[in-house]
Formats: sequence, C-alpha cells, structure tokens
Amino acid sequence: MPTRTHPRPHSATTGGAGTRLPWWALAVPALAFIALLTLITNPSAARAASGDPALARLLEHAQQLLTR
Repeated sequence: MPTRTHPRPHSATTGGAGTRLPWWALAVPALAFIALLTLITNPSAARAASGDPALARLLEHAQQLLTR
C-alpha cells in the first residue's frame, strides 16, 4: 500500500524558497552607502591626490555650477 506524501507548505513559485543572505551581503552595501553619504555631506574630507591641475579645475567648475 503506497503512503501518501504531504504537500509542501510553501512552493517555490510563491516566494517561500527560504534563501538566506550572509551577513556581509547586507553590510558591504550599507557601508558603501554610508561612506558615499559622508563624502557628499562633507566634501572637504575627500582629498584628491596630486594630479593633473586641469582635472582639478574641471571639478571646481562643475562644483561651482552645481552650487548656483
């Protein structure tokens, strides 16, 4: 006599797959967001390396246009 199988409480099509993310899968994007938000709110903390002065002038011009 065959035994009856019980149906699954959640099928894969309803989103009940139950996949779990590791802790770093949420921590890394959160840290990146906080770092970028900090740089946006305090741009003086972001110091550029000594490089091409033309690039620095371009960035200063873009900043002046954005602050108008």
